[in-house]
Amino acid sequence: MTAVASHQPGRLMAAEIAEQPAVWRRLLADGPAAGLDAAAAQIRRRAPRTVLFVARGTSDHAALYAKYLAEIRLGLPAGLVSPSTMTAYGARPDLRDVLMIGISQSGGSPDLVRSLEVARAQGALTVAVTNNADSALARAAHAHVDVLAGAERSVAATKSYTAQLLALYLLLDRVVDGNGGGTSAAEALPDLGDALLARDAEIAAIAQRYRFAQRMITTGRGYSYPTAREAALKLMETAYVSAQAFSGADLLHGPLALVDPQVPVLAVVNEGVGGTAMEDVLPRLAERRADVCCVGHPAAVARAAVGFALPTGVPEELSPLLEILPFQLLARHVAVDRGEDPDAPRGLSKITETL
Repeated sequence: MTAVASHQPGRLMAAEIAEQPAVWRRLLADGPAAGLDAAAAQIRRRAPRTVLFVARGTSDHAALYAKYLAEIRLGLPAGLVSPSTMTAYGARPDLRDVLMIGISQSGGSPDLVRSLEVARAQGALTVAVTNNADSALARAAHAHVDVLAGAERSVAATKSYTAQLLALYLLLDRVVDGNGGGTSAAEALPDLGDALLARDAEIAAIAQRYRFAQRMITTGRGYSYPTAREAALKLMETAYVSAQAFSGADLLHGPLALVDPQVPVLAVVNEGVGGTAMEDVLPRLAERRADVCCVGHPAAVARAAVGFALPTGVPEELSPLLEILPFQLLARHVAVDRGEDPDAPRGLSKITETL
């Protein structure tokens, strides 16, 4: 990734994007220190029948990714909690035989802390996944997993997001296999991430294409759907583009009417089941003469107006760690090209306090 001068807008975001492969190496090497083994052992002992995730913002997209993992890898029903049911409405559901995982970069969001406190009191096994071992969320849970991302200074979360993805993958893999056999599948990720970030100039060129875009649509299926949602959020919070995310299946219903040549579509097409499911979506976008930017499998990228090819041979459940990198770069470049500073988004802070 190209170095960014210390005085330039977006330098913090650029630096933290570049840190991600190093963060992954640290998490892969320090699983016990992160609390992965201890948390997985507690989950195996309790043998929950249902998994619930509670999160906000970027962390909510990590939770959606983990929902796919829980349903596919663990074979358990999984859902995303609406925190206000417990914090604002005072609901006290029976949560015996439930695993509730709270995900937060800071671990300081009061509604998430309260949700885990209520869940614990109602019989759930609770696990916190944060970037702050001393946080209130970590203290509220039975077990804590530290994503080991280090201090994140940029308002737009980048390295903490992919660290959450990897931590959740490693945690649930250890639940399935007490020896963490899936770790070996992830060991190639840091080098692949470095290689992708070195192609920053390609993303800078694509960003010029979308410098004046007012609206965008992002789409993907399966494990790539959380990537589409996170990509839209990054564009909204840094470049102030009105970006809407849809699963490929949902896009083919009413939202397809939004698509025209003036509304760019950013499509994530992985090498796997989710990418195959997108094969019905791309021709429909072509019918509407959409300007499609494809990130993913080289064959799908070759059929798009513009795109960014990802390496092949990566397990589908790990592809979101690589898929999001070009979108993080794109959001930063589009923001800077539009005269904005993605390190200081208008009216945003690292912790949003809600009930």
